[in-house]
Amino acid sequence: MAARAEAARATGARILIVALELFTGKPYDEVSLEEIAARAQVTKRTVLRRFGSKESLFLAANERSGHEEMRRRNQAPVGNVVAAVSVVIDSYERWGTNRLRVLAQEDRIPVVAHDVAIGRELHWSWVRRTFAPLIAPLKGASRKRRIAALVALTDVYMWKLLRRDLGLSRADTERVLVELIDRL
Repeated sequence: MAARAEAARATGARILIVALELFTGKPYDEVSLEEIAARAQVTKRTVLRRFGSKESLFLAANERSGHEEMRRRNQAPVGNVVAAVSVVIDSYERWGTNRLRVLAQEDRIPVVAHDVAIGRELHWSWVRRTFAPLIAPLKGASRKRRIAALVALTDVYMWKLLRRDLGLSRADTERVLVELIDRL
């Protein structure tokens, strides 16, 4: 029984890994369950039996990846702006292209919109936790504006603007963000 349970767990993990690779590399509607099954070396029926639908598989793969990413992000010590910026830029260097692709699909694919909403909440939570010393002294509208500014400065669109659109190096991107956050 234990060997069978371990094999089932390994199969589920393999399906999630393949699904994440495909959903990361292509738009949602260009990924098929058949392709996921073939790459995971299982049948489409196995994928459906384990996850129920493409939508559920998409959410499960992104949830797993999101938890891992948040563990990485939460390694930045609370209040350490330089470490926080480095961690978030590292995240975007790894996942930024995917996140931008996902964001471009949120208006037309409900499951993608749901995933984006979860990601936004995770990002806001990370900002509130990581930058707590910069937020704590403020109340009311000032507090709300400070959180919004920190969210915007550490958002994937800011990374895109600085790295891709303006062509800054990673080091210069980090310097710009640290300088802007320090000026808050």
